Amino acid sequence: MDEAPTGPLTGIRVLELAGLAPGPFAGMMLADHGAEVLRIDRVGAVRDEPRRDVMDRGKRTIGLDLKSPDGVAAFKRLAAGADVVIEVFRPGVAERLGIGPDDLRAVNDRLVYGRMTGWGQEGPLATAAGHDIDYIAIAGVLSMLGRAGGKPTPPINILGDFAGGGLMLAYGVLLALFERERTGRGRVVDAAMVDGAALLFSMFYEGVRSGAWGPRGTNLLDTGAPMYDTYETADGRHLAVGPLEPQFWAEMVARMGLDDLPDRGDRANWPEIRERLTAAFRERTREEWERIFEGSDACVAPVLDPAEAVEHPHNRARGTFVEVAGLMQAAPAPRLLGAGRGGLAPATRLHDLTAWGLPDDEAKALRAAGVLA
Repeated sequence: MDEAPTGPLTGIRVLELAGLAPGPFAGMMLADHGAEVLRIDRVGAVRDEPRRDVMDRGKRTIGLDLKSPDGVAAFKRLAAGADVVIEVFRPGVAERLGIGPDDLRAVNDRLVYGRMTGWGQEGPLATAAGHDIDYIAIAGVLSMLGRAGGKPTPPINILGDFAGGGLMLAYGVLLALFERERTGRGRVVDAAMVDGAALLFSMFYEGVRSGAWGPRGTNLLDTGAPMYDTYETADGRHLAVGPLEPQFWAEMVARMGLDDLPDRGDRANWPEIRERLTAAFRERTREEWERIFEGSDACVAPVLDPAEAVEHPHNRARGTFVEVAGLMQAAPAPRLLGAGRGGLAPATRLHDLTAWGLPDDEAKALRAAGVLA
């Protein structure tokens, strides 16, 4: 690593079993703040050159055959000195391998065992296959996303995999670590993407049930209102418009020369307002509109693509993006002011496992047997 981890999680050791997006994202969140994260890959997947995957930053890696009794025994040795395990299998798989929560807590009762699944550890769908789109569909979230008259539109895989999955797992791990300070014992964290996605939409469920929140695309915050939407500019780019409060709306329309717009408080006027805003925004380029709204409280922002976002003055001033080994990526968040952070170098292979409780002679024997890469 090019810098020593110094964040608030320094001293916390995490074993991350290799998996897809949400598990590695949770491990990255912990590594970003100083945790020592060791990713356990399949033997054939480990290589000596650094891993350039963004979600593996700050980690070390080894390959271990967990279908081998010797590999399982070695994993237990590692778990005996760890604080956290991140496991991403379907329910029952870890138990069949011999590395389930009971197996590992037998050697380390302080261990926090984080389980990341789509459906959770129980329920009729627990063992079924699925992806982000399925989890947010069952959570009732997907039905609310999209424009009026159109079909539900999935927002890439942000809500299930990352926000409802990996981020919730990292949060659950921190809760369990905090509780361990009082009890001295670890806990199993059951992080299900369907649960996490539902939690993110907490404020909407009662509104839908009561009728206060209407069909998708007809409400204040889902493109139903003309004052909360995107608009195309003369150069084919877009602006994000969100002046919900009256004073911000007044500033926007004044700068646009549209003080004669009808009362937006009457929903019957929304179609006319939208039509006039659409026409007005198409009269100038995005850059021209940026200059018009610069320094204002009009709540109008350019819709930037990822490359533009990296170069935006605000993001540059805050260091919102960092470059690691030639790859531009989002910096660790949130920020704990005055605290350090974990190393942001690409993941590298770990050769010496003695600090993790696996003596060198045992590691050599495992390597010779093909159990440890």
